[in-house]
Amino acid sequence: MPYDIVLLPGDGIGPEVTQATVRVVEATGVQIRWLEHPAGLAAVEKGKPTLPPEMLDAVKRHRVALKGPITTPVGKGFTSVNVGLRKALDLYVSLRPVNTLSGVKTRHEGVDLVVFRENTEGLYAGREHEVIPGVVEALKIITEGASRRIAKYAFEYARWRGRRRITVVHKASVMKLSDGLFLQACRQVAADYPFLQVEEMPIDDCAMQLVLDPTQFDVLLMENLYGDILSDLCSGLVGGLGVVPGANIGDTAAVFEAVHGSAPDIAGQNKANPTALLLSACMMLRHIGENVAARRIEVAVDRVLGAGEVRTGDLGGKSSTTQYTEALIAALPAAGEVSA
Repeated sequence: MPYDIVLLPGDGIGPEVTQATVRVVEATGVQIRWLEHPAGLAAVEKGKPTLPPEMLDAVKRHRVALKGPITTPVGKGFTSVNVGLRKALDLYVSLRPVNTLSGVKTRHEGVDLVVFRENTEGLYAGREHEVIPGVVEALKIITEGASRRIAKYAFEYARWRGRRRITVVHKASVMKLSDGLFLQACRQVAADYPFLQVEEMPIDDCAMQLVLDPTQFDVLLMENLYGDILSDLCSGLVGGLGVVPGANIGDTAAVFEAVHGSAPDIAGQNKANPTALLLSACMMLRHIGENVAARRIEVAVDRVLGAGEVRTGDLGGKSSTTQYTEALIAALPAAGEVSA
């Protein structure tokens, strides 16, 4: 029986990187029935709301979705579709692994860390209003329940993935109540995991330490806005948003996505790099138990980027999206050559 997985191609370069990812995933032989739905700008252009009810119902029913980048207008237009999707499906975990890739030259080598970001509250949730003309108030809401559940997920992940050290990022010296509550909840959860090393670090110090030496970190755990900023910083340490996967996970659904923007300036030009969405699809495959297929794709990415002959423009090459995709398919190892 094939897997039923919801596909949200997005807009801008979204359809291109989505098509490339689907081709590589299908080349592994995993049987997937893709249930395609528009969202965001693509939905608006079809006369639908940015989060069509039928799309949300499909994700709730089938539990898993793969999402291409979706445009969020700056300062006007509709509100963030990504934020709305997380709220609607209660996807409280933002999970972003950050790893050095073969053939992608960066300042640091051997980066291997995971960023956990609480996904539903805090300043990034966008609760703001204009009090009077010229005065805007933004609300940072932190709850014990949301803080505990993201901490619990991160600690369980570390436990089962062989991670040994968790850094809780905060600014409790200034935001004593809100960040203080988040810190307190993390400490309470940490008490149940005495075999894991836990440290607490102010966000400004953490940013500096990441730039100096990211290899000193293993798992980073933080609230929403801090996670949005530091996860992008971490992506820059290994080559940028075009090579880093991401997932938004809740108790009843999971959406795997490219974390970069929709890049409308190069849309339709066959220039986009599908690596981020492809590695996100690897996370999706592991989520549904197709570990060998995921590993085969990861090896193919490593082979192609490591050889350095075929790569897209953002990585210093001249290859098209199609050429890169075909090289990945050709580089897929046989199932018997790899282990999960």
